[in-house]
Amino acid sequence: MDKIKVALVHDWLTGQRGGEKVLEVLAEIFPRAPIYTLFHFKGSQCAEIEKRAIRTSFLQKLPFLEKRYRYYLPLFPPAVELFDLGDYDLVISSSHCVAKGAIPPPDGLHISYVHSPVRYAWNQYFAYFSPDRLSFFQRLLIPPVIHRLRVWDESSSARVDHFVANSENVARRIWKYYRREADVVPPPVDTEFYGLPEDQPARSEFLIVSALVPYKRIDLAIETFNRSGERLTIVGTGPDLRKLKKMARPNIVFLGAQAAPELRTLYQKAKALLLPGEEDFGITALEAQACGTPVIAYGRGGALESVVPGETGVFFSELTVAGLRGALDKFKDMKFNDSGIRANAERFSRRAFREKMAVYFERKWADHKGQR
Repeated sequence: MDKIKVALVHDWLTGQRGGEKVLEVLAEIFPRAPIYTLFHFKGSQCAEIEKRAIRTSFLQKLPFLEKRYRYYLPLFPPAVELFDLGDYDLVISSSHCVAKGAIPPPDGLHISYVHSPVRYAWNQYFAYFSPDRLSFFQRLLIPPVIHRLRVWDESSSARVDHFVANSENVARRIWKYYRREADVVPPPVDTEFYGLPEDQPARSEFLIVSALVPYKRIDLAIETFNRSGERLTIVGTGPDLRKLKKMARPNIVFLGAQAAPELRTLYQKAKALLLPGEEDFGITALEAQACGTPVIAYGRGGALESVVPGETGVFFSELTVAGLRGALDKFKDMKFNDSGIRANAERFSRRAFREKMAVYFERKWADHKGQR
């Protein structure tokens, strides 16, 4: 595949979450491929991505972009459609919003790795836009905007030749909303970087590593820990930061975004990582497990594919304070083996992901050539 022209398309580059970790490995597989993205905040990515040719849309020049880019959502579909991909043989999109709607050339092959169909248009709509969260004018404006996004999202799925989902959970959503089959390749976990501590640290507090957005249900964890008084550290940023800080008592600490070495130390020192909302897959759960740290997770969605109950963590079944409190009480009486927890994470290593995806691209390209 060295001679074919490849383009990578990613929604936006504003931070380093699971989607960007997938993009990083895709960029390693195709070292000459440019990256097309709606907008890019310089310095927000790892060196492997920052050094690449990054081509942004017209959104890059709009005012107040860094703080207000979510307000430009209605412009995202036309922005991704304006990328000129006509010279490429293979288009690979990494998508949780509109990247999969990029328009490939007629004879080109488009493979889309989907982290989730647009969450705030489909399965998490009410988490973002429940009526009690919206003003009068927002209740008038947002439903028709999201309706148009759903129509575009479903119709643009026809531009994809092959879907790859990050989990069986997301594959089911792709079928539900697009009526398309998807292959499943779990995302990469850097098990070489995230590892067991050299010395056994005192595990003194619980940890959340998450974007601070509604569907992650950080508010549920805060309410639970407000009542118990136990120590909770929250790593991450997002639009809900101010609201969540107002909710929290002094036993809950917000650290904002953390560099990878500091994050590794936090994983290694935590009693457990909390996933209080439904995850698409949950790379953080496996980063924590790579460090020997168990996970307490809501027992739906992607966590069911990354956490082994009783061996690497505990599930709770109700999104309530009582549900999470019950899991925390159960956790206190359990013993976990650090090496056994790490062994589960090693099944999802970067090397395994890279090898699987490289073979997948080669096979699909060979099939594509045979059909021409």
